[in-house]
Amino acid sequence: MQEQKTREPQYEVLLEGFRRHGLHPLGLMASHLWRSDPRHLVFFLARYKFCAKMLAGKGSVLEAGCGDGFALPLLLQTVRSVHAVDFDPILVENARQINAERAGLTFETVDLTEKSPAGTFDAAYSLDVIEHIPIEKERTFLDNLLRPLAPGGTLIVGTPNVHASVHASKWSNEGHVNLKDDRGLRALLEPRFRDVFLFSMNDEVVHTGFAPMAHYLFAIAAGKRDDAG
Repeated sequence: MQEQKTREPQYEVLLEGFRRHGLHPLGLMASHLWRSDPRHLVFFLARYKFCAKMLAGKGSVLEAGCGDGFALPLLLQTVRSVHAVDFDPILVENARQINAERAGLTFETVDLTEKSPAGTFDAAYSLDVIEHIPIEKERTFLDNLLRPLAPGGTLIVGTPNVHASVHASKWSNEGHVNLKDDRGLRALLEPRFRDVFLFSMNDEVVHTGFAPMAHYLFAIAAGKRDDAG
């Protein structure tokens, strides 16, 4: 491939990038999605794009539950830095490896049901995590997530809608012990923030439609209260 030339010269940048960096790996979770359900990878990336758009201009941002970190570059297009944490050391190491050439990323293995991550952050987001937290540990999880969030900071939480669980795959539903509807998600966050804005999501489309028919839910919680976390 190093001796080949593309038919159109503007595409030489593709070969130059390959010669310098090789092909970019997908990561453990993204690879599984690409093999088993490629469309779901589109939905997954759309969730990160939504967070990137909503948090545009923020300085330091915390991700709670980064998985393999494949979608983190989407956030780096709009924010200065992301500190990505997960409780699984295998996934954190994979995230660190596939993002080794990315500036503005740091990683930490943290179980948020036990302690808070290091640092202070302007905003935070957590996608596809709260549904895995046992209800008896939910309050501790949120306290540890919010403790490093600056006063007045913003949190985005994304989670599958409990009403859509009958349509989810067996693998997708595995470990979902705390699914919520829109009212439950709002009730979880309102005591800790001045404002909570709810959005519905179907496939890759985010909207303000009828929440019980949404497959996925987003909450943007703005203005962290002084006594939260």
